Amino acid sequence: MATRRRAKPIRRTTKGKSANYRPTKSGAGMTKKGVAAHRRANPGSKLKTAVTGKVKKGSKAAKRRKSYCARSAGQMKKFPKAAKNPNSRLRQARKRWKC
Repeated sequence: MATRRRAKPIRRTTKGKSANYRPTKSGAGMTKKGVAAHRRANPGSKLKTAVTGKVKKGSKAAKRRKSYCARSAGQMKKFPKAAKNPNSRLRQARKRWKC
């Protein structure tokens, strides 16, 4: 059995040119650059950015959005403090995904 090499985590920056994560004020979540950095560090990764535009009902993107919204709804239950705060990363990310 081959041993799996532990990937080096990407920098969690939200400011400047090298921002891998979007600041809370602009919707939280990862940037395109951050996703690219993660995929470089983790070959075989299928990580994608948020589904933010208009999508055709029943398409792959629409299913991804529905899945994210369902998962993040669970986070809202688990973290009621974040769920009540409209400026939390959780709420901002859900808003960006149009949940």
